[in-house]
Amino acid sequence: MDVTALRALQAPLKDKYREAPDAAVITLKAHGELDDQHIACKVETGRAIALAGLHPATGGTGAELCSGDMLLEALVACAGVTLKAVATALEIDLKKGTVRAEGDLDFRGTLGVAKDAPVGFKAIRLSFDVETDAPQEKLDTLLKLTERYCVVFQTLNVKPELSAALKVA
Repeated sequence: MDVTALRALQAPLKDKYREAPDAAVITLKAHGELDDQHIACKVETGRAIALAGLHPATGGTGAELCSGDMLLEALVACAGVTLKAVATALEIDLKKGTVRAEGDLDFRGTLGVAKDAPVGFKAIRLSFDVETDAPQEKLDTLLKLTERYCVVFQTLNVKPELSAALKVA
């Protein structure tokens, strides 16, 4: 897709959202069912069922997906798509590229072993390796705008309002 096709695709959406801001607010949903045999949760991905379970560092076998890995995979997917869209808009020819995310966890927090150990990632690093002839100034803008418009990156960067509820069936 080139910049003209991208703009043609997005222009009616941008116009609609400018005229009716509420139309731009969409609730995305995820659904899972608790596994009745294991400490696991079956998550519907839209394409298949992903079975998430305990990480080996918390007693899992490693046979199920780790939700921490899934979070990093969501970041990689979102950042990769955002980078490609921004590169297209800026007319930067990316010949090849890879996206990596890695994060540091202290499982003492997750297991309740140390109250001073955080539950969750202490640090997440996102990196891109690209093959391009674009000048550094354009690449700096590419990174800046990718960070700005990547939904997952910004959700991690600016904590959203969170809530949890437990209902008895």
